[in-house]
Amino acid sequence: MKLSPMFVTGVALVVLWCVIALVAPKLATHDPYAIDFAAILQPPGAEHWFGTDNVGRDTYSRVIFGARLALYIGLLGVIAPMLIGMTVGLVAGYFGGWIDVVAMRLVDITVPFPFFVLVLSIVAVLGPGIENYFIALALVGWVGYARLARAEALVLRRAEFVLAARTMGFSSGYILLRHVLPNSLSSIVVYLMTDVTLVILFGAALGFLGMGVSPPAAEWGVMIAEGQTYISSAWWISFFPGLAMVLIGVGFALIGDGLARMLRIER
Repeated sequence: MKLSPMFVTGVALVVLWCVIALVAPKLATHDPYAIDFAAILQPPGAEHWFGTDNVGRDTYSRVIFGARLALYIGLLGVIAPMLIGMTVGLVAGYFGGWIDVVAMRLVDITVPFPFFVLVLSIVAVLGPGIENYFIALALVGWVGYARLARAEALVLRRAEFVLAARTMGFSSGYILLRHVLPNSLSSIVVYLMTDVTLVILFGAALGFLGMGVSPPAAEWGVMIAEGQTYISSAWWISFFPGLAMVLIGVGFALIGDGLARMLRIER
């Protein structure tokens, strides 16, 4: 299988950010939380590569440490929605009947509402914080995985190898785990890559609104919110965390798009 240039570029970007997150203390030039009133709103230069913020903290070091939170939120935030949605979708698509009807009615209730509005509403009720953001994602984010997994299961349950397994007397649980799930994973993984990007962006949006990670955390959404007051005089406070968010999002998006293209060619 020939690797897509999009896929290679995406993997390179994501691996780069993972390395940055792992060795952040080594790469940081200053303590990301150290306040220095003598260095307030300094522009990018030799001492502070990305400048400083309104209390003299080093923006470069805060962006580097922010990669840890971004990857933590993005990768951990998709696990529960994926597991719930994949389970519901595969079971509903494979068995059909009343199970499928109930599952799809739950999906129909959720789909009409904008995803971020639902997440924001749940977080507003539960209270600010990453944990409540993860709970909101689990309650809302499973829908996309369920629809995708159900579509795959509807096709696979009529496949010859599944019919042969039924004829041989294998249980439905065994067939789902051994045959249906592995053959559904390619599409789910492609969707997962795009979902990681959205989870990171929405997490930053909550931080910007004051409903996610709380200041003074080195989180990109929080940094952008702190810099909006000084956007005309100290653009670097918001620019560099915004750029980092774009680059990490592009990385995951390119992986998803590259995988989709390669799998389509293979089929």
